[in-house]
Amino acid sequence: MDYWRKGLREVPDQVWEQRDTEVLLLADNALTRLSARIGTLPRLHTLDLGHNQLTEVPDELGALTGLSGFLYLHDNRLTALPDSLGHLTRLGYLNVGENQLTALPTALGSMASLVELRAQHNLLSALPESLGHLTALRELWLRGNHLTSLPASASRLRELREVELRENHLETVPAALRGLPLLRRLDLRANRIRELPDWVAELPALEKLDLRWNPARPARGVLRELARRGCVVLR
Repeated sequence: MDYWRKGLREVPDQVWEQRDTEVLLLADNALTRLSARIGTLPRLHTLDLGHNQLTEVPDELGALTGLSGFLYLHDNRLTALPDSLGHLTRLGYLNVGENQLTALPTALGSMASLVELRAQHNLLSALPESLGHLTALRELWLRGNHLTSLPASASRLRELREVELRENHLETVPAALRGLPLLRRLDLRANRIRELPDWVAELPALEKLDLRWNPARPARGVLRELARRGCVVLR
């Protein structure tokens, strides 16, 4: 069902009567609340609630265990996410960017099928240690938060290809990224990084490293090794 940009202020009752719905698009409305009845749509695999005015989402969102595609919650006014999201173990893509989140739930680590996680432009100062359980994760987008590090468990994210940490409060390159075998692009723009550790040159798949708007002065040996391997370094 497609209700994109329909000027809604609340979800029509007829939505809850369509139990066979697989895709529900409610983006770009003026929704301020989401009924607990959302949990009565067991066949949903994609749900778009982006670009609304939601301040919370109900625990019943976790009842949508059929969600295997996309869950968009970006550009709302959310300050927290329910632990029940941990029940969405088949979900592949989660976007909670452009909210007012100060933390992600520990239950995030139960979402074992996540391939892409977007949490840009929130108020996150740390990520849960359970992040390391997301072993299928390929892309992690965290621009515009207050992060000073990544949890040590991130070293287990062996499928990561792309990490965006632009506009955070990092003073060092997160050690948890060391040795990730498939990491291709690492965006560290606009942090407080002063030194590039030698191990960055040992990342076997690295193709692009963006260090712009940091005070970092990388050692020439590190830069030479990265260049020899064909890695583009922007600084």
